[in-house]
Amino acid sequence: MRQMLIKRLIDVFGSLTLLLLTAPLASVICLAIATTSPGGVFFRQERTGRDGHPFVMLKFRTMRAGADAERAALAARNEANGHLFKLREDPRITPVGRLLRRLSLDELPQLINVLRAEMSLVGPRPLPVADSGYTGPARIRLSVLPGLTGLWQISGRSELSWEEMVRLDMHYVERRSLALDLAILARTIPAVLSARGAH
Repeated sequence: MRQMLIKRLIDVFGSLTLLLLTAPLASVICLAIATTSPGGVFFRQERTGRDGHPFVMLKFRTMRAGADAERAALAARNEANGHLFKLREDPRITPVGRLLRRLSLDELPQLINVLRAEMSLVGPRPLPVADSGYTGPARIRLSVLPGLTGLWQISGRSELSWEEMVRLDMHYVERRSLALDLAILARTIPAVLSARGAH
């Protein structure tokens, strides 16, 4: 219980601090999205949270408006396995969106989800409800809050297979601690700057 309280305090303090520090950058991003492609600045999608409860996750919009409706037409080109959909040269991504994804800046609005206690700074990445695929061992990832960053992000991101992602999530859940969270946070910035597996 004490560790959970400390983790929540870190989430609140960390997300508030990051929101304040990145506010000027977020303003520039909003302006860039709004002036280069039609549609809203934010992308909202229902994701699977702790214990399977859905929540609305926020991101900066990186695709053209209506991109979700086009996914079925691209299904045959899916480069991921398991329950993931990944396309390295996804035609729905805008030029600004491609840069945001490469630098993981599209994830910044999720700091609001962290403040709402829907997410944590560190944890398994939340998947869309339609893609969650939480069967068998994969269900263990539902026992904790999903995270803004996690072992996926520091271990290859989109280059990982579904099985590798599940294995990393299980490793995190089974061995989670404040020390592990801090280690993941410390390795997140170099992983983001290297842009490995980001697309």
